[in-house]
Amino acid sequence: MDESVKKSPFLQAVVNQIRVRHYSRRTEDTYLHWIRRFIFFHNKRHPSEMGEREVGQFLSDLAVRRNIAANTQNIALNALVFMYRHVLDRPLNEIHGVVRAKKPQRLPVVLTQKEVAKVLVNLKGPYWLIACLQYGSGLRLIESVRLRVLDLDFDRRAIYVRNGKGGKDRVVTLADAIITPLQRHLEIVRTLHERDLADGFGAVYLPHALAKKYPNAEGEWKWQYVFPASQRSIDPRSGIKRRHHLDESCIRKAVTGAVREAKLNKKASCHTLRHSFATHLLERGQDIRTVQEQLGHKDIRTTQIYTHVIQRGGSAVRSPLGDILSSG
Repeated sequence: MDESVKKSPFLQAVVNQIRVRHYSRRTEDTYLHWIRRFIFFHNKRHPSEMGEREVGQFLSDLAVRRNIAANTQNIALNALVFMYRHVLDRPLNEIHGVVRAKKPQRLPVVLTQKEVAKVLVNLKGPYWLIACLQYGSGLRLIESVRLRVLDLDFDRRAIYVRNGKGGKDRVVTLADAIITPLQRHLEIVRTLHERDLADGFGAVYLPHALAKKYPNAEGEWKWQYVFPASQRSIDPRSGIKRRHHLDESCIRKAVTGAVREAKLNKKASCHTLRHSFATHLLERGQDIRTVQEQLGHKDIRTTQIYTHVIQRGGSAVRSPLGDILSSG
């Protein structure tokens, strides 16, 4: 645990409230980050001495001076709402006068199929497989690395995404072209798991509800991560040494390197593969509701942004320049 948390009874209380609700480690780190920043912004005043006014000042400063993104400002607000409601037992009332960060209306970067192929050819092993799942199934990066063996249904050509964004489950397509490579990959992973079991390890992390419902499941093959880390590590919460899934940063680095090797003149990332999946489905005539379901979007308007990408493509508008040059 972070030394600053150990030294602060208040931050420890925040951690306790987060863990009793079984929030993810990522949420815990994010909430602690913004709560610390809030306290330091107000010269280390205790949050119990502050309220809506100070929260509004902090959020406005993030938008005006720090120029943060709208989503980031919302995350900071969520952290403070949690703190006041669950730690101080004093829910915040309406916060007036907050300067809201503006959400820019940017179109997502999308690759052509040829460009996707150029990126994939520069990836190998699990990085190639994960990139294929992002482009072939529209998975988010975190959804890819959290996949477990039982989430892959080769017979039905389906992937079961558990506890996706917003805590929702969904079923997405599994491309035929990746089935054999995935099965070969799982053979390697199974050998690794059997070696871990022989060494006295092999127990994977399970969310609290699953661990309680299936107390012996952590060592079973079907619950293992599809993309395990190369090394065992200590779980910072439980102190148990086990094999976690691949770190997202490694995959981002690999994809960034592949984009560079492909010499693309686009600022592409892992998420670009997901954007490309959605756009290419729509270009092939897939209805937007189906694409929405595949991506796991709560609001259809989020999916509709890809229709704007198509409309602004080169085939959407016929330039008058050709008429002038040909007539001359």
